[in-house]
Amino acid sequence: MTLISELFDLRSNILNDSKGPNGFIDEQDVLIQVLPMILDAKLVDSEDFNDAFFNYEPDDIKLNGYAVNETQERLQIFLVDEKFVEEALSEDEIIISERDQYDRQFRRAVRYVRSAIDGSLLYKIQDADPSKVLAAQLGSSQGIDQFDVIEVFLITLSGTVSRKGKELQLRDIHFDKETIKVTQKLEGKSRKKEILLLKRVIDLNFINSINVSRGDREPLTIDFVRDFNTKLEVIQAAGESNFESYLCVLSAEILSDLYRLHSSRLLEKNVRSFLQFRGKGANRGMRDTIRESPEKFIAYNNGLTITATKAKVVDFKKKTYIEALTDFQIVNGGQTTASLYFSKKDGLDISAIKVMAKINVVKSTDNKELDELISNISRYSNTQTRVSNVDLRSRNSQLSTLKNLSNSVMTPSGKKWFFERAKGEFDTLLRKAGGSKTTEMNKFPAYRRFSKEQLAKYFTAWGDEPYLVKKGGEKVFRHFIEVISPEGDDAATLEIDRNFYEDLIAKIILFKEMEKIYGQGKSAIGQIRSAAIPYAISCLYEISDGSNNSMKFNFEKIWKSEGLDDDLKEYLRELLQLTNNMIKKYSESDDLGEYSKKPELWKSIRKCSEIKSFMDSNDSQKIRKSYLVIAKE
Repeated sequence: MTLISELFDLRSNILNDSKGPNGFIDEQDVLIQVLPMILDAKLVDSEDFNDAFFNYEPDDIKLNGYAVNETQERLQIFLVDEKFVEEALSEDEIIISERDQYDRQFRRAVRYVRSAIDGSLLYKIQDADPSKVLAAQLGSSQGIDQFDVIEVFLITLSGTVSRKGKELQLRDIHFDKETIKVTQKLEGKSRKKEILLLKRVIDLNFINSINVSRGDREPLTIDFVRDFNTKLEVIQAAGESNFESYLCVLSAEILSDLYRLHSSRLLEKNVRSFLQFRGKGANRGMRDTIRESPEKFIAYNNGLTITATKAKVVDFKKKTYIEALTDFQIVNGGQTTASLYFSKKDGLDISAIKVMAKINVVKSTDNKELDELISNISRYSNTQTRVSNVDLRSRNSQLSTLKNLSNSVMTPSGKKWFFERAKGEFDTLLRKAGGSKTTEMNKFPAYRRFSKEQLAKYFTAWGDEPYLVKKGGEKVFRHFIEVISPEGDDAATLEIDRNFYEDLIAKIILFKEMEKIYGQGKSAIGQIRSAAIPYAISCLYEISDGSNNSMKFNFEKIWKSEGLDDDLKEYLRELLQLTNNMIKKYSESDDLGEYSKKPELWKSIRKCSEIKSFMDSNDSQKIRKSYLVIAKE
């Protein structure tokens, strides 16, 4: 099989998984399928996004969705190339060799940004259009202050090739960073700003590399000469056959620019948890030092610990310099880096600040060895904010138990669910199947497959933290691991047995069926499906497992029927319509997707009169009678 044929098969699999109940393929469903792969590469903080399809053909402007990163300074725009969503294309028709074909697509999103900021786009978008929220935000003074970086992800089910030579060769395609200058006029005043623009092509080549690497993040290379027109003067502290260590002093300006360019991708390999520097303790102390005694920052601060797998080192006039670092990660000092960036953003002068740094270069191709070293460095060197063992643990025996159960437990109708504990397991299964690939695809359709990140989302949804589910990604996964493998001498490990597994599958069925009930596109209940579903599930949890009585929801009933009965479906439709409306009513921001990540919204909804009346209704009483059972010991 040729490389192009492999990419074509990968494309077919993605399109098959993107088909709705009616058999049609929607652009938004393709985006939903591809986003977890972008998360695997650690290019986004979560697979969650704001569904905001907009296509204005007269000005060739398009948008499929957007997200705002965890620290709020980076707007991430998702654009799907509709040409390659067509199922009937041949192998020859999915090939792209000219970068301008991609650039034309990027320009559609850039036009959206420019026209939103200057205010001309707002009047072209209907009030009910979900993209109007973003356009209004970009066109406001708050929006132009908030966003320093706009990152456009072009999702295209095409293969990028080079036509040089006799045979086609796959090639990666990259776009250099750009700066777009924008002008905004509000209330008679004109404001100008330079925004960093990053363009990323997410093509079949990229998706295939993520699958082959089994979900390992894309290595980050920092080229100090190219990006900052400088090289780091260092002192070599250790030089072994497979390990080198260097000491250096970094300027705050470089660290701030590094964060602006790469955000949380800079941070720890296994967990990129940025803790708000505006908090108390050491983080607040950093801010005070930056403001009052910047020259003393280097004396007060613990400095950075950086890891890399390769360093470009040069000697010049009896001095040693590092020009570039491959697989760059800050495993200790992420708060320092982010604090410097946000302090500069808030107008503080950081030009006099220097930071000590230790750079550890591990010359190993063994990912397990590298993971273990980085975990140990994090555990032993991090003193500013404790990093828990849960954060550092990349493998978990409880997940292995769940994998074994998925391999052995059959549903009442004789089927199995596929738990992809490690990225790429299902693709490996298909490769091994060879000519029986179609049989395996039919055996495990997309509906009966789930990754560990999806597992965490489905499991956590049955609880009273819907805002956490909405955040998705590593935040909800870390919460899940803490529940099934709590830390502490007195903490009891959750028993993962067949009963747990059957209930888990029932919870997954509940979640997925509610996605169908809510709908997608024009026939959907609304445009906030990723928020309405966990909020509705939490409401259901409140009247069953979350209540103070001894009654629990009967997930065994869902497991046995492998679906939802009609009465429950109709009840959930009413509940979804209500939570959809309540999110809109009680949100204190027009950006419903972002505000639904805040616990304040759940506090307002769980105690509102509308929800209380619904839970006291006759329909709710009937559901209680049919689906609540006495809790087992």
